[in-house]
Amino acid sequence: MAGKFVLKKNTKDQYYFNLLAGNNQVILSSETYASKENALNGIESVKKNAGKDTNFEKKLSTKGDPFFVLKAPNGQIIGKSEMYSSETAMDKGIASVKSNAPDATVVEEAS
Repeated sequence: MAGKFVLKKNTKDQYYFNLLAGNNQVILSSETYASKENALNGIESVKKNAGKDTNFEKKLSTKGDPFFVLKAPNGQIIGKSEMYSSETAMDKGIASVKSNAPDATVVEEAS
């Protein structure tokens, strides 16, 4: 089953998206955007940049949990992962983003 981007609007009329793997688990979340157009541009940026290892930055939370961010070539963060229990699990998350993002469909959910 292929991945998909789920585009949503929050209660402040801002847009955001989640990238879901084929099992419907969230593997990447965006920041909030002022407009739907900007959120769609963010999705295109994830699709374009998810294939390059150098665009992923591995990090540790203040509690020591591993997570990653996906960056555009200009250094701007375009997506953030969940917290993982291990570096191995985080690496699997990165691999999932790399395989799901490029061909993922976009689904808009009603708010």
